[in-house]
Amino acid sequence: MRMRALGVAALATLAFATTACGESQPASPSASPAAPGASASAPAAKSGGTLVIWADPSRVKPLKPFADQFGAENGVTVEVKEISKDNQTTFLTASQQGSGPDIMIGAHDWIGNLVQNGAIDPVTLTDEQKAAFSAKAMQAVTFNGQVYGAPYAVENIALIRNTKLAPDAPASIEDMIAKGKELKAAGKVKEVLCIPVGQKGDAFHVYPIFASAGGALFGATSTGDPDPKQVLVGSPDSVKAFGKLKDLGEKGDGALRTSITNENYIVNFAGGKCAYLISGPWAMSEVKKGGITYDITAVPSFKGGKPATPFVGVQTFFVASKGKNKALAQEFVANYVTNKDVAKALYEADPRPPALTAALQEVQASDPDAVKFMEAGKDGLPMPAIPEMAAIWEPFGIAENAVVKGGDAAKAAAAAQKAIDGSLKH
Repeated sequence: MRMRALGVAALATLAFATTACGESQPASPSASPAAPGASASAPAAKSGGTLVIWADPSRVKPLKPFADQFGAENGVTVEVKEISKDNQTTFLTASQQGSGPDIMIGAHDWIGNLVQNGAIDPVTLTDEQKAAFSAKAMQAVTFNGQVYGAPYAVENIALIRNTKLAPDAPASIEDMIAKGKELKAAGKVKEVLCIPVGQKGDAFHVYPIFASAGGALFGATSTGDPDPKQVLVGSPDSVKAFGKLKDLGEKGDGALRTSITNENYIVNFAGGKCAYLISGPWAMSEVKKGGITYDITAVPSFKGGKPATPFVGVQTFFVASKGKNKALAQEFVANYVTNKDVAKALYEADPRPPALTAALQEVQASDPDAVKFMEAGKDGLPMPAIPEMAAIWEPFGIAENAVVKGGDAAKAAAAAQKAIDGSLKH
């Protein structure tokens, strides 16, 4: 679905937002979906008009019946418009020109940038509604103490393992690499590990490994949130972490390789060319097509290292600040899309674990993978929603690419830090 853009080209490497699963028929809407709590705002007046929702291609179809139903109940027309390229940038531009939608669907890590540009309003949810979502999802959509969206899906990467080649979940990164190298030496696989690096690096996928090695992107504020005033990509601990990536790279263990990209890493695993894949729910359609037996567990840590915390992304409904029907938009986001039927329909179109606990509980019976991904990400780090995060991706990716090819870790980290600092000063 390519939704995770932060307005910079470097984010095109983030595959967790860049691959859409196949669509299926949406669930039929109920007569009138009940919100998981009392109404957070007064019912919208039935005054006619049009409510415009922008969504990526995988969400237009499942949203349509619910949008039509909401329109009929409120005496308005609801238009669901497909936006398939540079979604955040397109929304911001349209917002500033007064031609944007009333509701935008996107990733929670857009929030800082959207708030900074005055593009979205806080969403009022009752305590009961908030409690109906996973704590991680609510944490992700909360920025500067305010809730800026209704979450509907949670996603993170995990270790997907070919159980025929690797029956047991590795206890550590070292164990995983050793097994991968053993299988490669025996001619059973072509790659030690399938994780995208490419020519621009991929901070999103490598972050759990980087974090386990002690690396960090930002310091923390007193409340535990990322502190944009403390960029730590060039810190001594991060230099050591880049050194670990170098050890895993092309002149080391050969587990990280620039020839493995977002275009081929999943199909390589599905084709049996590697025993281990680091990816997310978006990979499962291809994996299942490959017919391999698999299991899903958390990305392991280095022996004696820190936890291999993945980034957690939350797909979210936003209320546009400059929308023409803000009361209706608030009603739709706060008291309509927070119901189980909509969550399940969106899940069926693009199977990512629902943020709504009741929907997840119904899904898990038929899709144990959803629960396994959630378990793998339970200690993950919500993708920093601060605007400064946009400055991290490209310099980090360049540094990763350099060390994977055998470059000096200290020089690569220093160059990344300099580039990030320079970007943030402008």
